[in-house]
Amino acid sequence: MARYFSILVVWGCAAALLAGSAVMLYCLFDIQAFASLAQNDLHMAIRWETVTRAQWYSLWFLTAINVAIGLTGLFYLRRAFLNFARGEFFDLSNSKDLRLFSVFLFVQALAAPLYHSLASVLLSWNHAPGQKMLSISIGSSELQIVLLAMILWVISDMLVKGVAIQQENQQFV
Repeated sequence: MARYFSILVVWGCAAALLAGSAVMLYCLFDIQAFASLAQNDLHMAIRWETVTRAQWYSLWFLTAINVAIGLTGLFYLRRAFLNFARGEFFDLSNSKDLRLFSVFLFVQALAAPLYHSLASVLLSWNHAPGQKMLSISIGSSELQIVLLAMILWVISDMLVKGVAIQQENQQFV
């Protein structure tokens, strides 16, 4: 059963990698579609009519960095689960891939509040003095993801050290 779940995770990660990349590329070429998505997603008191095309492209760039962090994490998760599906469980490569996934998950969880803060400053740049905004928010979901990433990081680090001990023990035999 673990093999089938591993295959499901591999295909889910592959689909997310393709879809995320395709959507970001599409939004680069159709910045108005990106602007509509951003207006619906970012719940800020922005005067949307003042946002220029250059600001939308700057926001797209910030979003692309944020998405790239998540997609890179999924890339490493996919590699680990691909090996799990092959029956390779306690392997140094898998442990390192899981650790890299947890690192990218941790970085993305910490980057989310920074992304929203930079987006609020960027989008309110054209507002009159005194109406520019800096929105800082940290929710329980970010804290949960940070906690999950830290737990995965510790577990994967223990797996890396366990594989190193196993390899050291095999040299004595």
